[in-house]
Amino acid sequence: MDRLLLWLDRDRDRAGQRYEQIRSGLIKVFLCRGSVDPEELADETINRVAKKVQEIAEGYVGDPALYFYGVAKMVYLEYSRRKLVAPHPPPPDAAEETDLRYESLERCMQKLSAKNRELILAYYEHESGAKIDRRKELADRMGITANALWIRAHRIKKDLQNCVKQRLRGDRRH
Repeated sequence: MDRLLLWLDRDRDRAGQRYEQIRSGLIKVFLCRGSVDPEELADETINRVAKKVQEIAEGYVGDPALYFYGVAKMVYLEYSRRKLVAPHPPPPDAAEETDLRYESLERCMQKLSAKNRELILAYYEHESGAKIDRRKELADRMGITANALWIRAHRIKKDLQNCVKQRLRGDRRH
């Protein structure tokens, strides 16, 4: 992950912001194409790029985001083929799906330590412009760098995503 961030920008804070922009863009692309799990496809795309970054970073010219989108195209094609080969049961209606996800997230949030729950809620509390300033304040208050804060929040978010996915698949232990 360090090499990937370095490829995005030499400044760790800007690299973290760039990473979040790219991930968000990938999620939107997969959502627009009708993916049932756009976050998972975005993460798969990022993981594939991360594995190749050592090979491509030195000779790559241009915006790294474009490379991500090229890989995303291939990931989506694979996803579409799998979807055709193994049809899934019809998804629940949108309101039911939202309720299930929200309930799962609430239960997963309860399993976090109070410190991690407070951190993740504060990290995602504000809208775009205010968010950056708020995160800098939060990092200062915690006595860590903005990059360290991003890493902690990213890990907590990943744990929450995994917990929610497990609950939605029916494994209620998570």
